[in-house]
Amino acid sequence: MEWYNFPMPLEKRIFDITAACLGMIATAPIWLLIIIINFLFHGTPVIFHQVRPGYKGKPFTLYKFRTMDDARTSTGELLPDSNRLTGFGRLLRTLSLDELPELINILRGDMSFVGPRPLLMEYLTLYSPAQARRHDAVPGLTGWAQIHGRNAADWPTRLAMDVWYVDHWSFWLDMRIILTTLWKVIRRENISQLGQATVEYFKGNKD
Repeated sequence: MEWYNFPMPLEKRIFDITAACLGMIATAPIWLLIIIINFLFHGTPVIFHQVRPGYKGKPFTLYKFRTMDDARTSTGELLPDSNRLTGFGRLLRTLSLDELPELINILRGDMSFVGPRPLLMEYLTLYSPAQARRHDAVPGLTGWAQIHGRNAADWPTRLAMDVWYVDHWSFWLDMRIILTTLWKVIRRENISQLGQATVEYFKGNKD
């Protein structure tokens, strides 16, 4: 269809728009509460934004609720993530509520509900050619890697699962991933790696 120019199947895009609209309406009171508490704990801005690679590596601005403060060293450098992650921020991450603003990205078409997670721009030059194929799909709020270890899995495993999803996509696979994600969020599984406030940085592939 010439009028349809999104890099994903039409049924996937229809689902994304419908679910994102309903999700934003249903969670509107939660947004308001988080914005108020976030302002009290973290100040402004209450929404964190960062440029991430999207489909085919094209940059877009990703939105999340802020979970860290601006604590710095005596020389003005930001402290490590583990030192800046606040109690309220940790709660948001545990419940995955920090991800709610990504519904805006889904409505815009930058993201889908399901796909490889959008990582950091600096990783683009570190992937092997096989790993880089993860960008052949629109990035997602959740994905195949997230329901098989999430941040607790090592990088080669996570990236391999992203590529597996690209090669095996179907609408029903997306539904399975979404339902499994909801179950894992309820059980609060695999939020971060052991010994890390978040996931450790990807440093490339060892020879």
